[in-house]
Formats: sequence, C-alpha cells, structure tokens
Amino acid sequence: MGGTLLKAAALAVFAFLLFGPLANLALWSVAERWYAPFKLPVSYGMRYWEVVFRPTGDAMSSLATSVSIASLVVVVALAVSVPAGYALARLRLPWRTFIMILFLLPQAFPSVAIYINVARVFYSLGLTGTIPGVVLVHAAHGLVYSVWIAAAAFAAVDRDLELAARNMGASPLRAFATVTLPLAAPGIMASGIFVFLESLDEFTGTFFVGVPQVTTLPLLLYNASMGGNYQIASITALILLVPSVLFMLIIERFLKADVLSKVGQ
Repeated sequence: MGGTLLKAAALAVFAFLLFGPLANLALWSVAERWYAPFKLPVSYGMRYWEVVFRPTGDAMSSLATSVSIASLVVVVALAVSVPAGYALARLRLPWRTFIMILFLLPQAFPSVAIYINVARVFYSLGLTGTIPGVVLVHAAHGLVYSVWIAAAAFAAVDRDLELAARNMGASPLRAFATVTLPLAAPGIMASGIFVFLESLDEFTGTFFVGVPQVTTLPLLLYNASMGGNYQIASITALILLVPSVLFMLIIERFLKADVLSKVGQ
C-alpha cells in the first residue's frame, strides 16, 4: 500500500509539473478579468481570442512570418546537412570528429553574447532587420540538429545496398538518389522538423538581428508579456505549442532507434 501511494504521489507531482503551466495558460487565454485576491478568473470570455485572430491584428501576420522563416531555414539547413551528413557518414574524412564538434559551437556559448556580435557583423553587411539575416541566424543554430541527425540517418543505411546498386550498373549519383537517400529520408525528415520547430520558437536571434522590421510570434509573445497583456501572451504561447506537439508526434514515428544509435558516432 505504501509503495502504491508513493507511486501515485510521484505521478501526481509529475502531472502537476507537466500540465500545471498548460492549465494556467488555458485559464489566462479565456480570462477577461483576473486580479488579486481571486484564485480563478473573475469573468471568462473569448474576446482576446477574437483580438488575436482578427485580420487586422499582428498575431496572424507574425505567425505567417514565423512559418515563412522556419520553412526557409529548413531549406537552407537541409541543403547543407544532406551532403554534409552523407560525407560524414560515408567518407573517411580527416578530422571528422572535429568537424562534427564544429557544428555544436552555436550551442556551446551563451547565445546573447553570440547574437550581439552577429548583429554587429550583420549590420555592416546590411542584413539586420531583414528576413535573410534572420534565416541565416536560425539556420546556423539549426545545423546542430540537421547535420548530426542526417549523419546518423545515412550511417544507419546498410552500405551493401548501395554497393549492390553500383554492381548492377548504377552510377554513384543514381545509387545515392534511388537507394541511400530514400532509406535515409525518415531521419532527414525528422531533422528538418527539428530545425523547423527550433526556428519557429527562436527568440534571441530574431530579437538581436530582426527587430524592429521582422516580427515573429515569439517576439509578439515577449512584447505582450512585458506589456502585462497576459491573455494575448497565453494565446500566443498556445498557438506555438500546437505545431510543436504535432511535429514531435511525427518525429517519434520517423526517428527510429537504429538512427538514434548512430548519433554522434
């Protein structure tokens, strides 16, 4: 009995830590009036949802900007990570481990210090306040996921299948396009989803490089929070949560154990 109660208490604590913040967001999203000392909203309504989805509002345009930037970031990241991942997985490259570590550098240092210096460089190049500048910043950050997962995806493909295609007369390019790439496609798709979600939620790089001309949904959430408009901030956070949950379910389906076992090898 004691062990069962302990497990139930641990499960309850875990559920509270996981769903408590989400429940608070959901309450704020429908709270029209909520102030101390009341523990729950004084009045409920959907007025702020109407404000967010209003055609003349900033939320939908910011969401469109975020999705457009994230899509471009995926294209740029995969254009680099697919050939890089294949080379790292298939070829005997000198300094391979060092090259893999280089892609981790954007995550190895405090992001604020990095983006301040990036903003200075981009300002001299005329890239601050532009979509291409924000895309480049997000892509540099997303390469951590795309290169490592793409390399693991190609490493998980049996080399004998590619050699069999070569023995049947296929050129190296055709063997790659018809055998290796389709088999590695689930892992590459998962890496693209990781990059998309990373870009969709990225705030710091967009803040230092894109403001004020480029406004994404995370920037709108930040502005609403700093302005004390917790209803708009909560609704924006819930909007950002939906693609994250959906895409993570897709990743769980496509990113198999054999691919994960090759990450970092």
